[in-house]
Order: sequence, then C-alpha cells, then structure tokens
Amino acid sequence: MNRAFSRKKDKTWMHTPEALSKHYIPYNAKFLGSTEVEQPKGTEVVRDAVRKLKFARHIKKSEGQKIPKVELQISIYGVKILEPKTKEVQHNCQLHRISFCADDKTDKRIFTFICKDSESNKHLCYVFDSEKCAEEITLTIGQAFDLAYRKFLESGGKDVETRKQIAGLQKRIQDLETENTELKNKVQDLENQLRITQISTPPAGSVTAKSPSTDIFDMIPFSPVSHQSSIPTHNGMQPPPVPSRSNEIKRDLFGAEPFDPFNCGAGDFPPDIQSKLDEMQKHSEANLMPDFTGCKLVSKERQKGKEGSRNFLQPAHILAL
Repeated sequence: MNRAFSRKKDKTWMHTPEALSKHYIPYNAKFLGSTEVEQPKGTEVVRDAVRKLKFARHIKKSEGQKIPKVELQISIYGVKILEPKTKEVQHNCQLHRISFCADDKTDKRIFTFICKDSESNKHLCYVFDSEKCAEEITLTIGQAFDLAYRKFLESGGKDVETRKQIAGLQKRIQDLETENTELKNKVQDLENQLRITQISTPPAGSVTAKSPSTDIFDMIPFSPVSHQSSIPTHNGMQPPPVPSRSNEIKRDLFGAEPFDPFNCGAGDFPPDIQSKLDEMQKHSEANLMPDFTGCKLVSKERQKGKEGSRNFLQPAHILAL
C-alpha cells in the first residue's frame, strides 16, 4: 500500500488548483462496495477490507452479477460517488471526514479510502477497481487534501467550519426534497380518492326514482288508494287504465231506475200492496206464519192440533196484484 497524504514541497501535482477548488475532476471506476472497519486509518485495516470485498465480488460474479460502474467527482470539498447515466448521487464523502486513502501496489487496479459516516459515525472503507487510473485517482485525492489544508491555514480554520455548515444545509435540503416528494404523492392519492367518491355519490337533494314492486307475473299490485302511475312495468308495457266512477244514477232501457232492496222506503209501493204488507207485519208480530203460496195465514196452534198431518200451508185464492 502507498499512502497519498505526503505533502512534500517539491511535489508536482497532476491538476491545477483551480480545477479542484472551483470545479471537480471526474473518473470512472468499478465500485466493489463498502464495509465497516474498526480503525480510521492503517495499511492492515485497508488490506483486510479489500480482501473481504474481493471475496464478496467473486461470489457475485459466480452468480452472474456484474460489478456496478460509478463516476467519481473529486474536489476540495470531497468525493462524490454517482451513477454514470442518471448522475444520481449514491454517496457524498466530505473531504474533512476522509481519514485515509491508498492504492494497492500488489494489485494496480485497486484503490481505497476510509470515511466516517455522518449519520452512524462509523468508519467505512470504500473499495474501487480501475484498470488504468487507480494510482492517478489516489494522487488526485491527495492533491485535494493539500489544497484544502492550505485554504484552512489561510482562513484560520473558518473555511472548514463554513464547509461543514454548507454540507449540513445541503443534506437538510436533500431531506426536505425527499419529504416534499412523499407529500405530493400523498396529496395526489387523496385527490384521486375524493374524485372517485364524488363520482359514486349522487348530489345532495336529488331524488332517485324507485321502480314499483311487481308480483310473479311482472304486474304492479293493485292499491285502491294509489293514483295511476305513468311508470311502465318491467316488461315495458303501461298498466291498463282504471275506469272512473261517476255519482250519476244509471237507468235501464225504459228510463226506470234499477231496483235496490236496501234503499226501499215506505212510499215506494202502491196503497193496496202497502196495506197487505202492513197486515203481514201485524200477523208476524202476533206469532203467525205467512202462506206464500196462497197468501193465507194459518196459526201455529191449529197446525199442531192436526195429528198425522204435515205442517204445510193451506191453499187459498191468489191475491190479484
């Protein structure tokens, strides 16, 4: 392993100070992953982490998985690890949190650095594979450290505190953007649910027409108090009209009113017939029975006195009506 933190006065760096202080230097590499380490620096610590991640890479390769490619952006503010196509930031390692950086002399493609995580405060070792630029990337990170240290001495330490505050604000902004996106999705879901509810619910004050119930023959049951409805039955036919009742008295072909035995009064018969009816009423009250065949009245005592004879009505002359 070769440490990249030496600051010799005659050291010649690969990039201009403006490129690292005002911009960043991009590199492409394969990301083997990161693992937790117990110490913030040390050659043996890095070697064990590299051995562990190489073994995990061989297992993934045997399963058909490929090593993901990433883009590194190196500046005096830190090392960003991005997805090459979408430019999505996967890890943002601030420079003041990086405690160790080295490349592997036994394997020219491997380089690593140790960074303290801002949330868990654990030390994580990041391991990369670059076929041609492993040593160059390590030197570029070393140059970024040298420039950051000079700016720290020039500003009396104020610049470092400012960068920490800026980094904290950037993380806060990222968290707020994530929260804002989640709230927008929730609002959209609530609007969709409200729209569905408004469609399925009828407006207030509206009356839904109810079809009348029918019997097994698809006919509307008769109700003497119900009015004629214009609603058709289920077979599409209108119910038959109900005839209207009139209070006028109907007459026969001769202009006479029909006989109603329940509405007969005392003055509805001729005098001779009325007198016979009155006489029959008196005999009935005197325990007499009428003889309808001859209109002759026979007492019950006389009928009972005749032995062997049947109780019947004696013939008599027929009344001439």
